[in-house]
Amino acid sequence: MEEFESLIIGGGPAGLSAALYLARFDRRVALFDTGQGRSTWHQVNHNYLGFPGGIPARKLRELGYKQLEEYPQVSVLRHKVEQLERRDGWFYASGQAGEWRAPTVILCTGVVDHYPQFDGWEEYVGRSMFWCITCDGYLCKGRRVVVVGHTNEAAALAMQLTRLTDRLTLLTNSESFEMSPRFIERLNAAGIPIVRDRIDQARGQNGMFEALILKSGDVLPLDQMFSHQGATPRNELARQLGLELSKQGYIIVDHEQKTSMPGVYAAGDVNRTYSHQISAAVYEGGMAASAANYYLYPPELKDE
Repeated sequence: MEEFESLIIGGGPAGLSAALYLARFDRRVALFDTGQGRSTWHQVNHNYLGFPGGIPARKLRELGYKQLEEYPQVSVLRHKVEQLERRDGWFYASGQAGEWRAPTVILCTGVVDHYPQFDGWEEYVGRSMFWCITCDGYLCKGRRVVVVGHTNEAAALAMQLTRLTDRLTLLTNSESFEMSPRFIERLNAAGIPIVRDRIDQARGQNGMFEALILKSGDVLPLDQMFSHQGATPRNELARQLGLELSKQGYIIVDHEQKTSMPGVYAAGDVNRTYSHQISAAVYEGGMAASAANYYLYPPELKDE
């Protein structure tokens, strides 16, 4: 069994930031990364300060790992943590590759986005299929945009995009329809047609949409898609520890990223429903690491 001062589970921007902060505190850290998550898609982040022209999320991860190479205190483990439990003041993480323990844990496990499923859909994510208006709404100025979703939230997203383009269509892509009459009226007033159909296949090149072929056989031309089919937080390890979760399944934290269990922190998309931004994840990772570092101090070094 390997022993560390903190186990960071998740190697996206939040986890990388947490590992860097703890390394700067000279803490022994295990950073677990299975190579999944939102920052592994093709999108270019234009909202992160200091990168004119934007920076690909994958490149940001690459730079983060390059930065961590300066610190031998950080062990990067390309393993999946399948079990997490607390015993005798330690947190034990285990999986097929082994077992590890530490007195603190930072969960940066992210979410699973529910993108429309069709042949080759992965190539479009981050290139012309997006989920976040804050990150990528600006790219659709004047473009043909299809918003995919069947709820009031999807309708609201479509109407918010009218600031950027008037070439909008809402496609339900579902057998169910959960939009209230009030939101249907709003869409009608905004001139946004509602298409109650499902995607059969897509037509495009190099991850850029040209048209959607619907189950009915209709063809829906587009340049970009905004998917609003929801996301599921990766909270399996949080549930194993019995952490307090929101109704949507997100880990509840305070302003220092502390969870309901002492010694456990959460950062990034797994802990909140809104403001899923790389900049927010980096900040939260740093805050979680700072709180974990303070937790690790013996009583004589604390200002309490």
